[in-house]
Amino acid sequence: MREWPDLAALGQLRAAAWGGKDDGQWWHPVLERSLTWVTAFDGETLVGFVNVAWDGGVHAFLLDTTVHPDWGRRGIGTALVRRAEAAAREHGGLEWLHVDYEAPLADFYAGCGFISTPAGLRRLG
Repeated sequence: MREWPDLAALGQLRAAAWGGKDDGQWWHPVLERSLTWVTAFDGETLVGFVNVAWDGGVHAFLLDTTVHPDWGRRGIGTALVRRAEAAAREHGGLEWLHVDYEAPLADFYAGCGFISTPAGLRRLG
C-alpha cells in the first residue's frame, strides 16, 4: 500500500512552488484516484512531488510535478519524473506516459526523455 503524504505539507509545497493558498485538503480525492505518486524529502521536509494519473487503460499522465523553490535546480524534478516513469512501467499494461507543460518547461521534459507532440486544448470554464 502506498504511504500517503501529509496533505497539509503537500498543500504547503504546492503553494510555495505555484503560489496561492492550499491547505492540502483538496488532494485527498485527487490521490484516491491516482495510479501512484512520487515524493522527495530532505530529512522530514517534503520538497518534491509528482502525481501519476491514468485512464484505466494504456495511458498514464504526469500531473503536478512540483519542487519547492528552495530545493530547485538540484535534479529533484528529474528524479521525480524518472521514478514516476518507473512506477508506471511497473504497473504493467501501460503503453504511454503523457505530460502537458508550458513552453518554459520544454527543455526540462525533453531532458527527461519526452518528445513534443501536437495536442489540442479547450478551456471549459
